[in-house]
Amino acid sequence: MKRILLPAGGAILATGLLAAGLAGTANANPNWAYDTMAKDAPAAIDVAKFWLTVNNATNNLAKATPYTWETKATPTLNASGGYTPDGKPGVVNPIGEEKKVAAKVKNINFPKNLGKVFFVDSEGALKWCSGVSIQSSYRNLVATAGHCVYDDKKNASVMDNWVFVPSYYQGKDPYGVYVGKQAYTHYDYSVFNDRDRDYAFVTVYNGIQIGGGTPKAVTKSEYDASTGAKFSKDTAITEAEYKKAVDLNGGETADAWAKAETISDPVGPDYPGAVKVFEEVTKEAYDAAPDGQKNGAKAPWKTFTESVTKAQYDAYTGKGYRKIDAKGNYTITHTFVKYWVKQTAVKSYFKTTFYIVDGFLKDVGRLGEVVGGQGFTWNQKTGQTVMAFGYPADAHPDGNKAYTGVTPKWTYGKTSGKVYVSAAEKVEEHVGLKSSFTPGADGGPWLVKYSNAKRLGYVNGVTSLFGDQDKNNRYDLITSPYFDGETADIYKKAAAVWSGSIVK
Repeated sequence: MKRILLPAGGAILATGLLAAGLAGTANANPNWAYDTMAKDAPAAIDVAKFWLTVNNATNNLAKATPYTWETKATPTLNASGGYTPDGKPGVVNPIGEEKKVAAKVKNINFPKNLGKVFFVDSEGALKWCSGVSIQSSYRNLVATAGHCVYDDKKNASVMDNWVFVPSYYQGKDPYGVYVGKQAYTHYDYSVFNDRDRDYAFVTVYNGIQIGGGTPKAVTKSEYDASTGAKFSKDTAITEAEYKKAVDLNGGETADAWAKAETISDPVGPDYPGAVKVFEEVTKEAYDAAPDGQKNGAKAPWKTFTESVTKAQYDAYTGKGYRKIDAKGNYTITHTFVKYWVKQTAVKSYFKTTFYIVDGFLKDVGRLGEVVGGQGFTWNQKTGQTVMAFGYPADAHPDGNKAYTGVTPKWTYGKTSGKVYVSAAEKVEEHVGLKSSFTPGADGGPWLVKYSNAKRLGYVNGVTSLFGDQDKNNRYDLITSPYFDGETADIYKKAAAVWSGSIVK
C-alpha cells in the first residue's frame, strides 16, 4: 500500500496513514499519524513465514543487511543554540521496574528487549535496523527510528514484512518473531519527511515461533507441494497388506514398499549349508574363543601386527590391541575369529505416511511479558548520561569496518547541550552523543537511568543520524530527535492500541 498526498483546498490530505490519523479526533491538527502494517492474522502469519526458517529453507533473517537510508557521504551536522522543552518533563516506568534486584552489577548487561527490526524496502531488499520493546498498555510496543518503518526517501508507506526480533543473534529468534500491526509516527515526518521527528512506535502481534500444531496426514503430492512444516513416518505392514496395495496401485508406491534383508543365525560348522564368516574381535574375546575359531584363518583374516605412528596410536579406537614394544615401536595387533551362520533371505513390508502441520507456528505471548519493556521519558534536560544500544554494522566512510552487526553493542556518554542541525537532512534540533557507532544501530534506544542489574531504563531518544565532526572519515557522532511533549502524544496514542494473537 502506497500513500498518495493530494492537495485539497490548500490543505494536504493523505490516504491510509493520515486519513486514519485525522479521523475521530477533536484536534484539527493532530501530531500523530498511523499506518496499517499486517492488517489481520492471515497477513501476519504470511509475514512470519517469510522470515522464519521452515524445512531448512534459506534463513531470511540471516540474509538481511543493514538499512542505510542516508547517503554514503557523511551528513554535515553543526551544533548551535540549545533546547527549549515544550512542557514539563514526563516519565512512564518500565515493565518490571517494580521487581527488586539486590545484587550490584559492574559489567554492562544488554537489555533482553533490545533487538532488530526486519523489513523489505521499496526496492525489494531484505533490511534491518535496531529497536527495543517499550512499556505500553497491552505489552505490545516497539520503539525505533521513523526511517526504519517508513521509506521517507521515496515517500512510500510502511516497509513490507516488518517484524521485531528481540535478543536477535546470528539468525536466531530466541524469544520469537513479532509482526508489526500498526505504525505510529509524527504527522510532520510522514508528510514532510521532517527528520527532527525521525522516530516511530509500532504495535506488534503476539510473538510466534516454529513449533506446535497438529499433524495432518496427506497424499504424497500434497506433501511435496507444501512449503510449511512437514514430516514422514514409515510403518510396518503385513505381506497381505503389501500385496493388496501393490495390486491397487499397479506396483510399489509410498503406500507400500518392501525391504529385502538377510538374517544371519549362528550355527555350528557341521550344520547343513552353514556359511563361514570372519569378524575382528578384541584380544580378550580372541583369547576366550574356542581353538576351532582361531586356527586355519587365511589372509586377510589371519592375526597380524602393524606398526603405526604415535599420533595414529593415540587416536586409534578400534578393536585391535595397542602395545609399545621393547624397542619403542607403536603397534596395533588385529585378531579375528571364524564362526558359522545360517543365512535366511527375508522381506519386510512398510508404508510411508506423509504429514503436514498446518498450525506449525506457536504463540509465545505478548512482547512485554516475554522480554519486558523499557520506560519512556520526555522533555528531559540535555547533558544527562545515556546508554545507547544497537547493532552497528556498516563500515565507516574510510572503509574501516569496526562492527559486524551480528551482536549488539553499547556506547555511553552525556548528550550535548547544543542542538545539531543539517540542512541536507532537514534536521534543525537533534540531540548529539559522541560515539563511533555506524549504520545498523539506526533505531536503537538511548536510555537514561539505565540499571545493569534490571537491564531497564527510560527511552529518551533513538539513533537517527551518524556524523563525522573531525572530518577524518570516521563516524564520531550519533544523533537523535529530541523527545518532547509531541513525542509523548504519539507514544501515548500507540501505547493504548491492542493487537492480540495471530495463531490459535
